[in-house]
Amino acid sequence: MNDYALELAGIEKVYKRGLPGEVAVLRGATLEVKRGEVVALVAPSGAGKSTLLHIAGLLDTPDAGSVALTGRNMVGLSDRDRTLARRGDVGFIYQFHHLLPEFTALENVVIPQLANGASQHEAEARAMALLGRVGVADRASHRPAALSGGEQQRVAFCRALANGPKLLLADEPTGNLDPETSDQVFSALMALVRETGLAALIATHNLELAARMDRVVRLDQGRVSEIKANAPKSAQV
Repeated sequence: MNDYALELAGIEKVYKRGLPGEVAVLRGATLEVKRGEVVALVAPSGAGKSTLLHIAGLLDTPDAGSVALTGRNMVGLSDRDRTLARRGDVGFIYQFHHLLPEFTALENVVIPQLANGASQHEAEARAMALLGRVGVADRASHRPAALSGGEQQRVAFCRALANGPKLLLADEPTGNLDPETSDQVFSALMALVRETGLAALIATHNLELAARMDRVVRLDQGRVSEIKANAPKSAQV
């Protein structure tokens, strides 16, 4: 079995911004994330971290290079196959929760599972289990507007993991929260990731949070470089 949930090799991405020419955002970016590993991605503003995450999550395609999820090459797949791979293998968390406002917390976690073929009973049972793991099961019947910012983001975590992905991609998942809530929510996220054993690539500007992950990598000038490996998981608090 391939040890890597994500393998990016030589990723190139150029955007055309009109005259005078093009903007090269990614220039041979290469990154591997192992199963069960949590990697922090730090980058200056505008360096292309969202582009890298979108390519890793099959929301965008590179101009050159290869993308593999759980050992399967994603380059050249049809739109349908990319959608199926994304739906089943990748979970996304953004800075803003993007929960559907007209549905309850429970329903927001159920809906992705129904779209992936789960029964109503199976989806509700898994949704309640996930909500319980992050401490918001008692808020399951509430709509997003009735939840605090921290609760909204915890529900977003559960939605991202609803279909049992192999890879979690997060773009500043605590960026909209105050420091105390950010710490609590990040702890809940890490506990959930560790419990499920999936791979995670988490973009953050918060170096304290980055230090709690397994590795820290930096995206700059279109390339990824290793900053450091943190303490082993068992040694982290």
